[in-house]
Amino acid sequence: MKRALITGIKGFTGRYVAAELEQHGWEVWGLGTHDDEGDARYRRVDLADGEGLRTVLAELRPDAVVHLAAITFVGHDNADAFYQVNLIGTRKLLAALAACDKTPECVLLASSANVYGNTTAGMLDESTPARPANDYAVSKLAMEYMARLWADSLPIVITRPFNYTGVGQAESFLLPKIVDHFRRGAEVIELGNVDVWRDFSDVRAVAQAYRRLLEACPAGSTVNVCSGKSYSLREVIATAERISGRSIEVLSNPAFVRANEVKTLCGDASKLRAIIGDWASPPLEVTLRWMLEQ
Repeated sequence: MKRALITGIKGFTGRYVAAELEQHGWEVWGLGTHDDEGDARYRRVDLADGEGLRTVLAELRPDAVVHLAAITFVGHDNADAFYQVNLIGTRKLLAALAACDKTPECVLLASSANVYGNTTAGMLDESTPARPANDYAVSKLAMEYMARLWADSLPIVITRPFNYTGVGQAESFLLPKIVDHFRRGAEVIELGNVDVWRDFSDVRAVAQAYRRLLEACPAGSTVNVCSGKSYSLREVIATAERISGRSIEVLSNPAFVRANEVKTLCGDASKLRAIIGDWASPPLEVTLRWMLEQ
């Protein structure tokens, strides 16, 4: 049984990746900043604590690492935090891994499709030039460049997930917010720009892609994780109305419109499938139904 260490294991994505790995025979350990004394396979340590990271890695000596710990909400109100956690925190983790007496067989780093920014390209593949349009995206792209410093000493795989969702995602994200309004029977919802298009995947499919990438370990690769189909927020709301049998009034609130809003993101998952074989995310309607029926 191989041992995997997941940073950010108590977060939305971490819980699904942990379950996916456990179902396929991995011994899963986690690292984060939450208090959880009841979990014997969890270690509380901050990414800023280089010595703490080295201590945990010396103890666990993982065969693989999935690095998910990050500030992921684009609207987070402290721009400096994106760089402290997403860039500097990842650097401290890689430095600790490189100093460990056991080199993992694979280190998967979660970046973001937000690095593509406002591009005029259609389907975005990994060769699309990066044009980050906000601090979150800049921090992730900087993390990717920084990680190359360890390319000769660590088997690093970088993923660029496009938008994904599922049960348990915070309501600060758009789809959980929309689902919550429908589940409560709200008559009105305030949103920002509903004429943005996003490539939405199901978190369960993303977790499976991560597990299969971890096992294949195409070291040195950067890989999109995406459905290949984009939906406008108007379509999302219409789908939720159809599933729930309820209608809702959408009000545009200028306070929710972000500066440098990325208008369209739709990814090409050809490289992912070339590495791991057949893979697909369920249609968005399936994911929304799962969320609405909880």
